[in-house]
Amino acid sequence: MRILVVEDDDAIAKPLVEGLRREAFDVSRVATGAAALAAPLPDLVLLDLRLPDIDGTEVCRLLRARSDVPIIVVTAKGEEVDRVVGLELGADDYVIKPFGFRELLARIRAVLRRTHRGADDVRLRAGSLELDLRSRRATLDGRELALTPKEFDLLALLASDPGAVVSRDHMLREVWNTEWFGPTKTIDVHVASLRKKLGDPRWIETVRGVGLRLAPQP
Repeated sequence: MRILVVEDDDAIAKPLVEGLRREAFDVSRVATGAAALAAPLPDLVLLDLRLPDIDGTEVCRLLRARSDVPIIVVTAKGEEVDRVVGLELGADDYVIKPFGFRELLARIRAVLRRTHRGADDVRLRAGSLELDLRSRRATLDGRELALTPKEFDLLALLASDPGAVVSRDHMLREVWNTEWFGPTKTIDVHVASLRKKLGDPRWIETVRGVGLRLAPQP
């Protein structure tokens, strides 16, 4: 899985590249918009908007004009208008600096799931649980689980970073593709069903006031 990091700040780029490589991604890094446009097309682009030569929004527009490569904008420009412009130009997601590496990693995997890139070689494993993103099959101890499409998507989101807490807002965005500011009972219904199908409610832990996390059981 090839990721192109377009970031001119070494203090941000170096640990980001190292972290992604530890997660088994093939990572290249460039520091200018011109270099990003000249680079071979990767499977996903992490794009800073404040570049020394070409504005990142223009880089995003030019990349989108010639390909459907997934683009995640990573920038300190967090005003709503900047987010809207980035998304309208074709970005698949928008992450504001400073960001947590685990959150960014979850967003990368979510974008790859949505765009179906890299599904041939992406399997998520958490203890005895395994999810094949290409075939959309989930097995536990070798036994296939009968999951609905949304149950699979929710479990895949949690399994993309076992142990990390995923907020309810993030679940709604990634699984249901919506923003919702009221009760989130639909999540509770799907979680209850998943716990039943996993055979042990401890697989999915509730972190009160925060969200949910996958807790692989022995």
